[in-house]
Amino acid sequence: MSEIRKQSIVSSVVVYIGFAIGFINTFLFTRQGGFTQAEYGLTGIFMAIANIMYSFANLGMVAYIYKFYPYYTDNLPRKKNDMLSWALLVSLLGFCLVIIAGLVFKDLVIRKYGTNSPDLVKYYYYIFPFGMGLTFFTVLEAYAWQLKRSVLTNFLKEVQFRLLTTLLIVLSFTGIIASFDVFIKLYSFTFLAVAAILLFYLLYSKQVSFTVSPSRVTKKFFRKIIALISFVYGGSLVFTISMVVDTIIIAAVLPDGLALAGVYTLAQNIASLIQAPQRGVISSSIGPLSQAWKNKDMPKISRIYHSSSINLLIFSTAMFALIWMNFDDAVLNFNLQHRYLEAAWVFFFIGLMRIVDMGTGVNTQIIATSTLWRFDFITGVILLSVTLPLNYVLTKYYFGVTGPAIANLITFTIYNGIRYWFLYSRFRLQPFTVKTIYTILLGALGYTACYFLFRNLHGFVGMVCRSCFFLLIFAAGTKLLNLSPDVKPVWAAFQKRLVIKKGDH
Repeated sequence: MSEIRKQSIVSSVVVYIGFAIGFINTFLFTRQGGFTQAEYGLTGIFMAIANIMYSFANLGMVAYIYKFYPYYTDNLPRKKNDMLSWALLVSLLGFCLVIIAGLVFKDLVIRKYGTNSPDLVKYYYYIFPFGMGLTFFTVLEAYAWQLKRSVLTNFLKEVQFRLLTTLLIVLSFTGIIASFDVFIKLYSFTFLAVAAILLFYLLYSKQVSFTVSPSRVTKKFFRKIIALISFVYGGSLVFTISMVVDTIIIAAVLPDGLALAGVYTLAQNIASLIQAPQRGVISSSIGPLSQAWKNKDMPKISRIYHSSSINLLIFSTAMFALIWMNFDDAVLNFNLQHRYLEAAWVFFFIGLMRIVDMGTGVNTQIIATSTLWRFDFITGVILLSVTLPLNYVLTKYYFGVTGPAIANLITFTIYNGIRYWFLYSRFRLQPFTVKTIYTILLGALGYTACYFLFRNLHGFVGMVCRSCFFLLIFAAGTKLLNLSPDVKPVWAAFQKRLVIKKGDH
């Protein structure tokens, strides 16, 4: 089994374990008698603003690690490798600038959110430790990916972070944490704890060392490093703002903004189940893509592009159909607050956006690790220039809480379409085959069959019957049509290991 395939599968399993824990957290947050919608919405706002803080603070250091790591590791001994030291120091400087900006613009935040989302103003300062933790963890994570430790980082971000949240929720329900005030203050330090664990592991395993003495690689590539981070930083900044601006706009412009942000957050969290394999594929492909560009190995890049596209499309199509056909029954049968039924159509459009994004494969990572990373900035600016006004108009004047989801589907379709055109016209790289069409038709066929067969069957029985029948159709179709090049190797590896284990007995 190839290293990318192995890392992707294991990482995806870890991510899904994390998402299972996240589902439990979501249930505890949203069930009858639990947290209010505004309180749940505040945790979503924390995550959205923390991502913006990270985007400003990292100053392009993640892209710097992605692109130049092979040059450092091929030319320097570990003790003289200064890459991580500079990445963390520059990110610390960047976050200091974020804190200063936060103090300067606090009055503006109060004016914009004081009426519709007063709790955001109340806990404004506690967003900063949350954002700092996310910033440092993401920089350390990028470096750990290059060390082929993607499984560990996925465990920390997807499982450990959620377990800490679970602990806080349970302590709240048992009365040990006496109020939401204490809960949210402790919650604000969870990402710092996760970042500390990752840093301790890297130091304890002696996979990194710190030095601020500029190495010969840093000196040699300094101008190229500055050029890279200047463009990629701007591109990643506007991309992240485009990704999280929806929740922030809801909290700002809609009456009862935090409660509706809670509804939107539920839809986002459920839609993230669709996205789970994407993180595993990305984390395991960054290193090989960087090395392939360095070696000018275009066939390898093309293989990664094709396999990532079809594998992610299969996962996302199946997961979207399963969730959409069971959404209302799940809200009612898991005894969630009835207002969360409003999240159904929000999920629908976010889910379609995830399918579009995942179906185009690792196009972002291919561009980011190439010599034409300036294009990241260009497409990021285009995305933001369309996203901001479209989110605002559709939310405030037309569709309310569903507006940002519709806007994101439109803008990310345009965004990925531009990147598809760029990679094809510049490198003759494109991820689609006739199996792309087969996958979409198979998902539509399975959903339609389940809808007509079980539309009058509700409750847990209906959910189980619909899900099992759909999975039977989709899994059989995937195997018969041989949609994924990784199905046979994975199955062969599984059978081989099964035989070995039987032989041991």
